Amino acid sequence: MIVNDGSPKEYQTIFDSLSRSSVVLQHKQNQGKGAALKTGMRYIHTHYDDCVIVTADADGQHLIEDILHCASEAQSHPDHLVLGVRDFQKSNVPLRSAAGNRFTALLFWLFTGRKLSDTQTGLRAFHSNMIPFFLEIEGSRYEYEMNQLLYAASNKIPFLEVGIETVYLDGNRSSHYRPFQDSLRILRQFLLFTVSSLSGFLIDYSAFSILTHILPGASGILWANVIARIISGTCNYEINRKVVFQSPDNHRNGFLKYVALAGGILLLNTVLLSVLTFEFHIPAWFAKLLTELLLFLVSWTLQKNFVFANGKKGVIA
Repeated sequence: MIVNDGSPKEYQTIFDSLSRSSVVLQHKQNQGKGAALKTGMRYIHTHYDDCVIVTADADGQHLIEDILHCASEAQSHPDHLVLGVRDFQKSNVPLRSAAGNRFTALLFWLFTGRKLSDTQTGLRAFHSNMIPFFLEIEGSRYEYEMNQLLYAASNKIPFLEVGIETVYLDGNRSSHYRPFQDSLRILRQFLLFTVSSLSGFLIDYSAFSILTHILPGASGILWANVIARIISGTCNYEINRKVVFQSPDNHRNGFLKYVALAGGILLLNTVLLSVLTFEFHIPAWFAKLLTELLLFLVSWTLQKNFVFANGKKGVIA
């Protein structure tokens, strides 16, 4: 199956010739790679049952034997997302491709805790039973493929990496992928969460600093921490619900889950702060910094997968 994603008219003869042996789906205007992948998946979901899907770019990077290998692995592992991964250590790999992949692979690992060799590969294979889930993922352009990986990671879909040949034609000039710009777009939600958390931290830290001068003694530090957390938490919840995760979940239901999480984080925060301050004799201001850094990723993971789990799938709206 081939998807013509709004190619110029001068290429129509190519698609006409391909239509004699393959199903060719047409987009009148360019809608993006993610939209093209979804168009193909919808067609397969409607016309076929119990099959394996392989997605491959049309820029000559993927060899037939690698495509067949990925298809075979997906057939043998129907619960896995199979990835055809390239070797970026080879001398023929363009610098921007190697650097871009390392950058996104690092962020993906920090974001999910899962290590992948190639986060930008367009050669993937999976069983048709995954199509309904993959069609729900947000994104119509290049970000869709990273969203797919993030969705698989968050839903505990195992990855299976298959080594493939690394082929670049003319230095990969035909690629429209911009490694660093698109990587930032790909991780927009995580960056928004970071900004939101930083804003909440500044509110929290400012309130904490003021209150520690007002409330005396050891108990004053603990009360200052609790009050500051309540103030910043209320602001942070509204920002995350409306802007970061864009959650359509019932406001009351989401707020109750957030309060439960905030209570647990607050308890852990208070315990860590007490231990660092009174047991290790670390100054309160520095102990507060260490505590917030330690709990940042815990808060992110639980908010994404528990509090706002009914938000938009993927990371790009």
